[in-house]
Amino acid sequence: MTAGRPQRGVLSIGAVLSQLRPEFPDVTISKIRFLEAEGLVRPARTASGYRQFSVADVERLRFVLSAQRDRYLPLKVIREQLDTVPADSVSVSRIDLLAQAGISAEQLSQLERDGLLRAGPGGRFTVDDLATLRMIRTMTGLGVEREHLRAVRAAADHEVVLLKSFSDPETVRELADLFTSLHTLLVRAGLRQSS
Repeated sequence: MTAGRPQRGVLSIGAVLSQLRPEFPDVTISKIRFLEAEGLVRPARTASGYRQFSVADVERLRFVLSAQRDRYLPLKVIREQLDTVPADSVSVSRIDLLAQAGISAEQLSQLERDGLLRAGPGGRFTVDDLATLRMIRTMTGLGVEREHLRAVRAAADHEVVLLKSFSDPETVRELADLFTSLHTLLVRAGLRQSS
């Protein structure tokens, strides 16, 4: 990795701001830095000190900002809620998930029937589920059909089976990232060859 340059799959603080602004017009870089200083989000840093936000970090910020705006919760209470679960699995209720993802209850039920989303214990969902829903909403808006999404789910399930054959969790995480990058490169190569 080049010093000071973000890795793929991570976002700069400016990119995070761009993602949050449509939903939270008053958010600023200073606000994001303040929430970081308060321990509500913990982005990784490069050797040069640049912040590297993950998808989970962005969803964590959305959770914090929504809790402040919609439920008027103080930061101390929000921090306690966040600290009860790992940073990458902040749970939200079905109602909150629908509101934040901008889809209907019927659409969510259909995605669950198609195996594209699975509620966790107590019928709750994670920030990854929320990110998945937003991505699916964008894809369907571009014309992707249900059967295409089911094919993506099936491919992911095959990768999970393969990854589960490795016992070391760190190796599994690294391989998962490599699989994602390889998949992207193969799709791009296929598109170049067919054009």
